[in-house]
Amino acid sequence: MIRAALLVAALVFAPLAHADDDSCKLALGRGWPPATENYGSAVEKLFAGDQQPAWSFTLLPKMGAESGVLLIANPDGGYWTLRRAVADQRVHYWSAAKLELRTQQAPEIDEASIPAEVATRFIEDWRNVLSAAAPEGSAAPFSENDTWLFVAGDMRVSGLEPTCELGKLMREQIDLLIEASDEGDEKRAKRWRQLGESLDRMRDALGTAAATATQ
Repeated sequence: MIRAALLVAALVFAPLAHADDDSCKLALGRGWPPATENYGSAVEKLFAGDQQPAWSFTLLPKMGAESGVLLIANPDGGYWTLRRAVADQRVHYWSAAKLELRTQQAPEIDEASIPAEVATRFIEDWRNVLSAAAPEGSAAPFSENDTWLFVAGDMRVSGLEPTCELGKLMREQIDLLIEASDEGDEKRAKRWRQLGESLDRMRDALGTAAATATQ
């Protein structure tokens, strides 16, 4: 069973915040942060295997094991797969002053079915938020602390920790997916309702932020 600790932190959305809000600073950009692609790709491959997720979140922590959440479409239609993965041992490992990427391991995995309509609505809303938070041409920042990697379809966005209302909602939604990956059907149905309500609030927050930006 997956370790109980939930993912920490989220994103920040300076373009979507009030100009005088010092707690909101852009910490997202398109593509890979510098010197991160080999490491990040190795972890994403470890978690996805031969499958291509339609959406994924991967946490590359400063310390400890890497973790992630994936949504994998069903080519035959119907329910998708929700996967929560945690590396059995840290992938990014220094040995005798040499970096090793320890991918010859089996990550801890929890999987559950997620209704297609829930998954597709989730991805659509996240693409909208990620597009606003990290416009085309914005560079993903490098950090020696935790790095967050998002893939939504053909869009890759990377960044640091979150503040602001939108970031908190995104963290909440990731936590709901994590909880749903290791629960029974009744509790999971409740998570889908909570997820929909959180997505509604995120749409409202995004609309409010966009309206404020045009004033």
